[in-house]
Amino acid sequence: MIQLMFIVILSEMALILAFLFRTPFRKLVVLGLDQIKRGRGPIVVKTVAGTVLVALMTSVYSIIKIKNSRIDKAAIVSLTDQVLMVKHLLEATLMGCSLFLALMIDRLHHYIRELRIRRKSMESIKKQNRGSEDGKASSLDEIKALENEIATSHTRLKQLESEIETKTKDVHTAESNVLALRKQSEGFLLEYDRLLEENQNLKNQLKSLDRKMSRSGSKKDS
Repeated sequence: MIQLMFIVILSEMALILAFLFRTPFRKLVVLGLDQIKRGRGPIVVKTVAGTVLVALMTSVYSIIKIKNSRIDKAAIVSLTDQVLMVKHLLEATLMGCSLFLALMIDRLHHYIRELRIRRKSMESIKKQNRGSEDGKASSLDEIKALENEIATSHTRLKQLESEIETKTKDVHTAESNVLALRKQSEGFLLEYDRLLEENQNLKNQLKSLDRKMSRSGSKKDS
């Protein structure tokens, strides 16, 4: 029993030393404890710890019983009782140390897991921040590109407006020219009509003269 407790205590001390230093062995220990704490592992550990606690209480009770028997008898304790008392005291001490070290291992494992979870969460937060910064940078680039496009579109719009103004001026001048040509053509038409009338009048006058000349000639012949 004492040899087994010594082996258990040394093993627990080795696990605690493995927790204290960042080595690949610590990862294996943490993974092993993770596997132990899953499924039926906690029930088995609690059962073993309860058994050790009961054995510890039994050893303490035996020590108290030997002391009480010595006080009741008021005599010197025999060598056998002394050996038994030392044995029970050593067993109780070893079992108490083993339980204490087991509690320390459990707490260290819990804290290491919490530390890993926090580190992972911090890494994820940093990645998210980097992604958001990259997204902000890309959005800024997009905004700059849009601003450049807007500036070019404004300049293009101004050019188009100036072209439209020049074209409208050309259209107005062309319309005024067309109106002037239309008025001129109307004047030409009126002048043409007047000339036609004069031509017709001259023809009529010539016909009348021809008739008069023909009449006068016929009278002379007669």
